[in-house]
Amino acid sequence: MGGPVVIIGAGQAGQKAAETLRKLGFGDEIVMVGAERHPPYQRPPLSKKFLKGEIASEQLWLQGADFFETQGIRLITGAEARHIDAAARRVALSDGTELSYAKLLLATGCRPRVLPIPGAHLAGIHVLRTIDDVSALSAALVEARNVAIIGGGYVGLEVAAVLASLGKHPTVIEAQDRLLKRVAGPDVSQYFTDLHRNGGVEILLGTSVAGLVGETKIEGVALGDGRLVPADLALMAVGGAACAEIAAGAGVACQDGILVDATCATSVPDIYAAGDCTRFPSARYGRQIRLESVQNANDQAKAAAMAMAGQPVAYDPVPWFWSDQFDTKLQIAGLSQDYDRVTVDGDPAKGSFSVCYWQGDKLIAVDAINDPRAYMRGRRQLEEQGGAQGASRPPRQRRQ
Repeated sequence: MGGPVVIIGAGQAGQKAAETLRKLGFGDEIVMVGAERHPPYQRPPLSKKFLKGEIASEQLWLQGADFFETQGIRLITGAEARHIDAAARRVALSDGTELSYAKLLLATGCRPRVLPIPGAHLAGIHVLRTIDDVSALSAALVEARNVAIIGGGYVGLEVAAVLASLGKHPTVIEAQDRLLKRVAGPDVSQYFTDLHRNGGVEILLGTSVAGLVGETKIEGVALGDGRLVPADLALMAVGGAACAEIAAGAGVACQDGILVDATCATSVPDIYAAGDCTRFPSARYGRQIRLESVQNANDQAKAAAMAMAGQPVAYDPVPWFWSDQFDTKLQIAGLSQDYDRVTVDGDPAKGSFSVCYWQGDKLIAVDAINDPRAYMRGRRQLEEQGGAQGASRPPRQRRQ
């Protein structure tokens, strides 16, 4: 491989891809382009320690200040990639810069979804994805008491836990009949519902949002059943949408994300993609999946770098995730969708237990609550049993 590599996206995946290329001995130019003004940084602490004010923004940086110079990586921040000319192999940036590439990596990540509801334009409505998002939220929280959090997933619950610890009154509004329904089973959902309610968070389940009310600034959330939740500010935490527009504009195949093969190659020659923005084939789960996680950003970026360097490998990970809420750590390995039974070890009442999810005799995921040993056992078993043909005998079972 020869010629410059351009990486669109200066987040976890972009950073890891650039590092990996240099470790593989790639000696040509690497240019990384980020729309944010910050260098690549960690996102998981944003909804936890950074929001709580326990760490400064500089402590989020993935590398030290001299990394890019010593590694010969050109980092362009505060400039958005606007257009890709795949035939000419050029990328146009918002500041007027044009970059030529031999290989192009799309590590564009995802953006927070915003519900298209009345009042969504009002001041005081926030999302959480970037350092600047958290800075704006933190400033607004100084004079806020009642905070409406729309969405009962990871981000919404992590923020709710922080706000309760700061003496605020958070209300989580979840349209589904239980928290974390997309990623965990009923045992885990119930545990976190109890945890938050006992910690001072109001939880409204099976509740739709009709609109946001106020003159110029939000004053409340109108619910589908006619109730009004008072709110000095609101956080929309209803998931993320892949940033795939620039890929689609270049003729790259997209479907709820940038479609890539097992080597991270897109449908257009010499254009690759990695991280939250991609949808890729998983032999392990027998379907295409899109993952929003640090694990996927790092590991898929390594695979993409290897492919660009002429050393392709098949990427088929055991996904893993984590979430810190109050004094509880949730660790997840695998994907629990389409399970047909569960087994529970430990005692939820004691605050330490694990849930294994099965398809027939095959383990497909494990959730561990304050139980790192169970998490590691489950993750190791998932790795050892391999893909769709792997099988393992479950212990005692409970029908769902």
